Amino acid sequence: MPELDLDPADGARARELDPLILHSWSKHGSTNPFTVARGEGVRLWDYDGREYLDFSSQLVNTNIGHSHPKVVEAIQRQAAQLATVAPATTNLVRGEAAERILSKIDDMAAVFFTNGGADAVENAIRMARVHTGRAKVVSHYRSYHGNTGAAVNATGDARRIGNEFATGHVHVFGPFLYRSEFWAETEEQESERALQHMRRVIEAEGPSTIAAIMVEGLPGTAGILVPPPGYLQGLRAIADEHGIVLILDEVMAGFGRTGHWFAHQHDGVKPDLVTFAKGVNSGYVPVGGVIISDRVLETFKQRAIPGGLTYAGHPLAAASIVATIDAMTEEGIVEHAAHLGADILGPGLRELAERHEIIGEARGRGCFWALDLVTDRGSREPVDASVVASLKSSLLERGYVPFTTDNRIHVVPPLVMGDDDARRGLEILDDAFSAL
Repeated sequence: MPELDLDPADGARARELDPLILHSWSKHGSTNPFTVARGEGVRLWDYDGREYLDFSSQLVNTNIGHSHPKVVEAIQRQAAQLATVAPATTNLVRGEAAERILSKIDDMAAVFFTNGGADAVENAIRMARVHTGRAKVVSHYRSYHGNTGAAVNATGDARRIGNEFATGHVHVFGPFLYRSEFWAETEEQESERALQHMRRVIEAEGPSTIAAIMVEGLPGTAGILVPPPGYLQGLRAIADEHGIVLILDEVMAGFGRTGHWFAHQHDGVKPDLVTFAKGVNSGYVPVGGVIISDRVLETFKQRAIPGGLTYAGHPLAAASIVATIDAMTEEGIVEHAAHLGADILGPGLRELAERHEIIGEARGRGCFWALDLVTDRGSREPVDASVVASLKSSLLERGYVPFTTDNRIHVVPPLVMGDDDARRGLEILDDAFSAL
């Protein structure tokens, strides 16, 4: 890479200006954010020139790594040709972006572009309600769908509390054998009992009132909860039985993260609507969207879709999507993510779990893993937040950028990470746990 031209004074200035910014989910003035000056591939640098391995992919979105030259060049070229254009116009690169997305998913017909993942969820919910003429949306307690009105109500975790201003939302417990709500002892029991729970809640709410079942293809922020065999297929059957739209949220798990283009492809299930953002262009330009099936699209051939966004299908975002998907295809990045999960990260993290008592479980797929940290393996009591904070600091000191949430460390590197860097990350984790 080119020689770094970084000035520590710029880092000091960045920290000086930071109080002008309100950071997400934080009390103002209470944060001490990690200062980033540059990124390339799987590495970040601060203004002092110190190098870090990025095992967070920022917010699990830089799937293709930082500053991929093909994507950067595509954005630069598009900016020089047409930097922005109204969403109601026809533009070649916008159409090509939709074409590329649809080429990676079976039996879907069209794309509605948004500015990001939360408003993709908003519009998917709206589409389901218009299509069915019903209001209620059923989603998991262990979930995260975004921080806009309906999206945060659909979210199950505690961040929705105090934000519940939308109506028509119902929550259920999804499957999670390690912390089962159903006294299950096997994956088969967990799947069967979670489906029965979903079925009974829908019956109690009234199937004719339910517009959509919305779940993540593989729940991410909630803990990387791999669906047990048969669960997503069971949701499809329940939805079909009652005329309910099945929405799969692939904002975090989509575009190679799990070793398939979409997480639900591991299970062979066919959704009605799919939300996406993040990995579709690694967040280089804000973008998201809804992938729409033929069945739902028929509704919007008869009536106008009730919504739109100024920057929907933004040409810079569209160009970055085309370049990202082309590069991922040509370079075998999705296949490489599957290899990392099967051959390096999965075995390595499970070995760490055997060696360190604090790790209750290692779980995941592809480049999408979580270490569930506990005070005691028997009780599975989660560790205190202070323990995770200490580990986070220890990892940063060792040149490893972690993704931490609740009692977990999520191991979610860019999909382009080389084998040696992945092994080095495992060594750093081992060292940090040993020091703890």
